[in-house]
Amino acid sequence: MFPKPFFRWRPHPWHGLDVGPKPPKLVNAYIEITPYDLVKYEIDKTTGYVRIDRPQRTSSQPPTLYGFIPRTYCGERLHALSPVSTKGDGDPLDICVISERPIARAEILLTARVVGGIQMVDRGEADDKIVAVMDNDTFWSGVTDISQIPHVLIDRLVHYFSTYKLVKGEDIKVSIEQVYGAEHALKAVSACMQDYEDMFGG
Repeated sequence: MFPKPFFRWRPHPWHGLDVGPKPPKLVNAYIEITPYDLVKYEIDKTTGYVRIDRPQRTSSQPPTLYGFIPRTYCGERLHALSPVSTKGDGDPLDICVISERPIARAEILLTARVVGGIQMVDRGEADDKIVAVMDNDTFWSGVTDISQIPHVLIDRLVHYFSTYKLVKGEDIKVSIEQVYGAEHALKAVSACMQDYEDMFGG
């Protein structure tokens, strides 16, 4: 007899994994990119495997682990929380996870504690980046809000997302509207959980 839970086939990281143990505060994060990657990886929405999107054309590197929260979708409810946007970007909700120890491996699953977020608008679409700490990382055990994270690290995240698509001669319309704390971040995660149910069912 197979143990439970058992998946005869590899579960799709977006649709086949749980959103987390205690959402919207404690969520699962599926990591696509590490701070050491000079290649942009992202989940292939059809197969669930990680696909190379593009080698980075600049020297930009993400300052934290970067991935998404399963069973979330950036749709109309996230758009309502992002007044400058025209719609959600139609992807799972992105998450940046801070870890005190360096982690060089992607395609991993971890439990993250949501502490804030960055409201980004990419070509008119709401593309928020949730900021979280790894829940069982004792170095960050007392952190519950983004205000408790060293501001230089948040500045690095803001700079990365402000510039990582910039290429000389191209007009890339990306804006950072605000950095927000845990209260708004929990609303954003809840909105994207509901947007997912609206799009794909419960």
